[in-house]
Amino acid sequence: MARCDQCGNDYDKTFEVKVADETYTFDSFECAIQKLAPTCPHCECRIIGHGVEQDEIIYCCAHCAAEEGLTGLTDRVP
Repeated sequence: MARCDQCGNDYDKTFEVKVADETYTFDSFECAIQKLAPTCPHCECRIIGHGVEQDEIIYCCAHCAAEEGLTGLTDRVP
């Protein structure tokens, strides 16, 4: 059995995720998201989709980016 890097659960059905040169072990997708997904700086939700990015800052959506004063970002092509 292996231990989850997020919650510490010792579980027989863990899986590994490799990011760059780091390998992480998880017992659920929920733990993987909590450990690896970026957090929107406006609403603080985990970004598990594409999000929008400007100046190397990732937001969950164009609305949150606009609330932070950014312009020109859209969630879809007009």
